[in-house]
Formats: sequence, structure tokens, C-alpha cells
Amino acid sequence: MENLVKNKFFSDYKNKRVLLTGHTGFKGSWLMCWLNLLGANVRGYSLNVPTEPSHFNLLDLNLNSNSDDISDIKNIKKVIEEFNPEIIFHMAAQSIVRLSYAMPRETFLYNSMGVVNLFEAVRTTQNEVRAIINITSDKCYENTGKDATYKETDSLGGYDPYSASKACSEIITSSFVRSFFNINEFGKTHNCLIASVRSGNVIGGGDWAANRLLPDIYRGYAKKNVITIKNPKAIRPWQHVLEPLSGYLALGIKLLNKEVNYAEAWNFGPSLDSCVTVDHILSLVLKSLPGIEFHIKEDDIHEAKILMLNSKKANDILGWKPKLSIEQAIQWTSDWYKLYYDGNKVTTLEQIIKYQDLI
Repeated sequence: MENLVKNKFFSDYKNKRVLLTGHTGFKGSWLMCWLNLLGANVRGYSLNVPTEPSHFNLLDLNLNSNSDDISDIKNIKKVIEEFNPEIIFHMAAQSIVRLSYAMPRETFLYNSMGVVNLFEAVRTTQNEVRAIINITSDKCYENTGKDATYKETDSLGGYDPYSASKACSEIITSSFVRSFFNINEFGKTHNCLIASVRSGNVIGGGDWAANRLLPDIYRGYAKKNVITIKNPKAIRPWQHVLEPLSGYLALGIKLLNKEVNYAEAWNFGPSLDSCVTVDHILSLVLKSLPGIEFHIKEDDIHEAKILMLNSKKANDILGWKPKLSIEQAIQWTSDWYKLYYDGNKVTTLEQIIKYQDLI
């Protein structure tokens, strides 16, 4: 990955026009900060900040952005026509499994029809979009509950509305690629390459979403509350947010360089030894932030008990590999929150620079 990253996207994103939907969210704000560091000309497109506190607001990047709804095709078409991006990273979504039970219609609207609107806006406007990366989820796979890793060719599906909506997003992506952005017609009827990416359970500083394990733990730490832990034996592919983002950036350069064979689905998950239980994650947090009190509560919402990704394709073909162990990922995350709650400046940029040195 050394040649791919240090000699490519560290320089190749400079002055590129990048449209990032969902830039005010947790992952989106980290990617926004990284693209800004790389010298890209970034435009954000998102609803208002989803949480308070807000990682995006704390970064204070002073970048161009639109506070618009991805479900409104007129607005996204207008932005694409005006900004004329070269590459689009699509992250705008309803991203919480538990919330999808309370608002299934909105979940499908944003997560499924949102990507339809984006692709249709690109297809029907005059623009120079050369690459689109649709960020979906590891939960897009039809989870069989087996102790096995999921690879890109496995069946899609979903029990809960969130997982199903992300499977729909993948099917929509495949349909638009085959119907309108076929790689066999690249350079003839169109000039845009599209890929989809699926990552694990991302963690890192600045996530304040409700009903998510690490944000719940750090909120409890700050307020000295007893933390409720659900599904302690559930296994997830935990990874620091910078891990999959590095893969997205590397893949984006491949698409911008017109390498058609990269216009596919990709997993960016952690190594298998980072696929651990919820209670193991809690034990690691307790080492970095001792004294946290918690209790276990049975969950009445269905969630998959085992979920692990197979990232061999990204390892072998793209040259991407995770750089942080699960212990390091938890330590970086705990360090970020501890400094924040102690009244210090957020360390997002410093952690990005530190991560670049590992690549």
C-alpha cells in the first residue's frame, strides 16, 4: 500500500473537486477533514448536523456546504450542475439500526431512494463526474448467523429496515451500473465509474450517535453515569474510522485514473482478531478509562449476533490493509474523547497525520 497511498492520494486529491454527501455525520466529518488536509476542493451536501455535540462543528473547517436533503432530487441536481464535481463520495444516510425500527419509511427513503436520486442527478445533468463511491454497510449481507466472514459476492439482504435499506442501495448501485454506467461502455456512452464500499463497525472520536456502543460508553464516562450494555456476546468487525476511509480514498484514485476493473463492490474490514465481542470491547475501554460502571440489559430489538467481513479482495488487489490493532483503535478513540471531555482541542487532524505515517 505504500506506493498506492504515499505516491498517489497524498498528492492526487490536491485541487480535485470532491462532493461529499453526509459530510456532517461521524464518518463524513472525518473524511471531510482528511480531504481538506490533502488539498481537495471539497463541497459538502447534508442535512443539519445530526448530533449535539457535533464533530463537524468542532472541526470548524470553514468549507463550502449545502444544508439539503438527499431525498430532494432537485437540490442534488442543482449542486452537481453548479459545483461540477470530479468525484462523489456518497455517505448521506440514516445510519442507526435501532432507529430504523422507529422510522422505517425514512430509513428506506434516505438510504435507498437517496442513492437513486444521486445517480439520476449525475445521469441527467451536464457534468464532469468521473467517479462515484457509494458507502453502504457491512450489514447489507443476508446474515445467516454462521461463524463465517462475508465476501463481496455473498447474498444481500437484511432483517431490520436499516440492513435491508443498505442491501437495496447495493442492488440499486448494480442496476444503475449495468443499465447506465456499464464499464463496457465507459468512454463511449458515459465517463463515470461507480463502486460501492462496505466497512465494519467504525469507531473513533466525535461519534455522538444514540444507541451506539462506544458513544454510549464515553457519554457515560463524561457524566459519571452507569452505562447500559446490550448484546454483550455479539461479535462485530470493529475498526477505527480512518481504516476504511483510507481504502475509500485509495479506491477513488483508481476510479479517477479510469481503471475500470475497480468499479465494483469492496469490503474494507478489520483483521479477524479485531472481530470481537461487545464485552471484549468494554474490557479494552476499561483499561484506558478505568472506573466506568455498567450493567447488562437484555435487548428486545433483533440484531445479528455475528458479523465479520472478508477483505481479501481489497488486501490482494488494491493493496489495502488495516494498520491499527483493536487495542490501538480503542486507545486512539479513548484518547480523543478524554482530551475532549477534559476541555482540550479535538485531535482529529493530529490523528489523521499520525495515521498517514503508518501507511
